Amino acid sequence: MSFKHSLMHNNFTTSDLLAVKKLLNQKNIILTQSREVERFEKLWSKWLGVKYSTFVNSGSSANYITIKILQIINKNKSKNEIIIPSLTWVSDVNSVIMNGFKPVFVDINLSNLSMNQNEVLKKINKRTLGVFITHAQGFNGFSDSFLKELKRKKIHLIEDVCESHGAKHNRRKLGTFGLISNFSFYYAHHMTTIEGGMICTNNKKIYEISKILRSHGMIRESKNKIFEKKMIKKYKNLSPKFIFLYPTLNFRNTEIGAVIGINQLKKLDLNNKKRTKNFIYFLKNLDSKKYFINFDLKGSSNYAFPLILNTKNIKIRDKFEKYLLKNNIEFRRGNAGGGNQLRQPYIKKHIRIKNFSNFKNVEHVHFFGYYIGNYPDLSKTKIKTITEILNKFSFLS
Repeated sequence: MSFKHSLMHNNFTTSDLLAVKKLLNQKNIILTQSREVERFEKLWSKWLGVKYSTFVNSGSSANYITIKILQIINKNKSKNEIIIPSLTWVSDVNSVIMNGFKPVFVDINLSNLSMNQNEVLKKINKRTLGVFITHAQGFNGFSDSFLKELKRKKIHLIEDVCESHGAKHNRRKLGTFGLISNFSFYYAHHMTTIEGGMICTNNKKIYEISKILRSHGMIRESKNKIFEKKMIKKYKNLSPKFIFLYPTLNFRNTEIGAVIGINQLKKLDLNNKKRTKNFIYFLKNLDSKKYFINFDLKGSSNYAFPLILNTKNIKIRDKFEKYLLKNNIEFRRGNAGGGNQLRQPYIKKHIRIKNFSNFKNVEHVHFFGYYIGNYPDLSKTKIKTITEILNKFSFLS
């Protein structure tokens, strides 16, 4: 179905296509991971403000490799819990489970859709290895006191910034605070490589492991030649080009993805500014009696318009969804990741929660939260039209 008011528009432009054509017109081109991938990684690191970045084939792959790294570097196996938000993308949760850790869930704040920091600090115990925060839909999930307390308790901080490119805390970009951070370049996000993701860190050892994990676990992917020689000497009965150090898969991206990323990165800051202006204008024109508007916008960089109903009536909710479809507005219910991950079938084998009373906010978002499109070329006229449609909806059952 084609929507008049869609979730995304023109995220892949003519200039991106021309960048791809320029690559394809080269003689003896290499399309698998090569020089352009490395160039994109360096440009991204410079833009973000970190030392090292590893380009992979999706944000989900970035999530998985990141938690795999935690498993590898974890020397205290009694520390087997990772605290995560109940509102996140499925790959954050599955990365924790698939790497042998226990996910510990917390509720969210409505103001930034991120994990409730007081709950996080209460749930930290002797088994806690890390906190895997999701900066959902462009909001900053941090406070100074929270960061200070995690540092004091020596808890690994992992940042999922897949939906928040360019968002900041204290004028510093998200993705530069944690031990490792992840980004997604899926088509509908702030910028795209069609499919793609990035693993970022300031830790050289972690960077080396990420390179190896990205490509079958092969040590030849390491940039540390001293380490590579050591492994070749240790495993002298193996072919030097085929020493697989860790059990993993192929998560590489391509030269095509890299040149698209390089071109998209040039436009990212300007597009983020446009989206931020759009979101402020959207909230300004939205009826606060019908919709939650008290979002914390400081440092935010929103690629979508979150829309949370001020009702707990399912019949009104169902009526609202029919109203959106009738008015040609594309939407997704549950905000980031479809709502409360604790309600998903895959999690029931690992955690059984019958009473959701401790997850009040994510439950409301699960049943009454949405997001609709916010893209750079969205005009004020169109935003006004959308808010007028939303404000005309009657909340009377």
